[in-house]
Amino acid sequence: MNPILATWPLLLGMGILMLGAGLQSTLLGVRATGEGFPTAVTGLIMSCYYVGYLVGTRLAPQLLKRVGPVRVFATLAALASVSVLIHGAWVHPVPWAVMRLLSGICFAGIYVVAESWLNHRASKSNRGRLLAIYMLVLYVGLGGAQFLLVLASPQSTEPFMLVSALISAAMVPIVASAQEVSGRATPQRVRFRDLYRNSPLGVVAVAVSGMISSIIFSMGPVYARLLGFDTHGVAAFMAVSILAAVLTQYPVGRLSDRMDRRTVIATMCLIGTIAAAATVAFGPLPRIYLLPLTAVFSGAALTLYSLSVSHVNDKLDPSQMVAASSALLMINGMAAAFGPVITGGLMTAIGTPAYFGTLGALTGALTLFDLWRKLRGTAVPQSQKGPFINTHDLVTSAGLDPAPSAGVEPLELPPPPRR
Repeated sequence: MNPILATWPLLLGMGILMLGAGLQSTLLGVRATGEGFPTAVTGLIMSCYYVGYLVGTRLAPQLLKRVGPVRVFATLAALASVSVLIHGAWVHPVPWAVMRLLSGICFAGIYVVAESWLNHRASKSNRGRLLAIYMLVLYVGLGGAQFLLVLASPQSTEPFMLVSALISAAMVPIVASAQEVSGRATPQRVRFRDLYRNSPLGVVAVAVSGMISSIIFSMGPVYARLLGFDTHGVAAFMAVSILAAVLTQYPVGRLSDRMDRRTVIATMCLIGTIAAAATVAFGPLPRIYLLPLTAVFSGAALTLYSLSVSHVNDKLDPSQMVAASSALLMINGMAAAFGPVITGGLMTAIGTPAYFGTLGALTGALTLFDLWRKLRGTAVPQSQKGPFINTHDLVTSAGLDPAPSAGVEPLELPPPPRR
């Protein structure tokens, strides 16, 4: 059976889910600013999501073993839907932080079920194709969600009700079609120290990419609102930030298959650093200049996770990739938890320039580290390079990570035999 026909209920459900989750992330940033929450407090609230996400990646595999994927998905989606309604009904930093924590736990479990379903349907011959389509659905959902923000005032409860309805609706096709999914055993653990020793640049780049994408998703709406953008302007700013990555993922990935990935990573970091520095040096900029620079930065910086995971896997044996993928997800999530907190504090102290200032500092630092590593080591031989793995922390850091969750076999193209 055609793999697309076999998985269309999942793809439909995840697309609807991304509409709700993408709208929720932007909505909370806009509403928090409108309610007068200090920027540092908003950053702390948004970081609670990633703490919950880390907890969820540890709990979800065990829950799958005990009660099965259908019940886990239905339960977590229901809790995520309720948490959104509490955001709208009880506007205060403390309950918001608690609900963000709960949302992180819920979405982590939802992704475990979704990816188990994909792996159940995938084979070696179609896994890469399924992943590419899955990522496309996620990107389109996230980008399209930004325009739902203009349907009702963020100061009202209607947008929260819409998010809740979308999350609930996403359950229908997935739950109805997930009867055959079975949980997978938790992969063997790997030590972070050994992973870093094997690929220092890959591990550091995974962490930096987590911070960057969490800043974009969590603090991007706050930044746009502080610049004076109305609801339509915030939606456009976030849509540009997200959809730019759709255009760059595949060509940049293909380029990295043909040359030293370290060079590609350094180039993307340098492009991002220049774009971020321009917004700080020449700001405040009119939208006609700010939006293209934002697209350039996001289009470059949001490729880093895919590039870094591919770089790490170039140096691993196939038997190590499942455990390494789970470890990389943990590293990415832990780093993502710090991004909004740091940026929120700096924006409180310095103002809006701290947004792109922080992003540019991260890409600039990674550029220097990359060049230093190139001086200390040789490139991976072309014969040992695996194909580009088109995963991306864009969704992770919004709490929407399509990257492999703990306990789930990663969706990746099989590497060529080692010579």
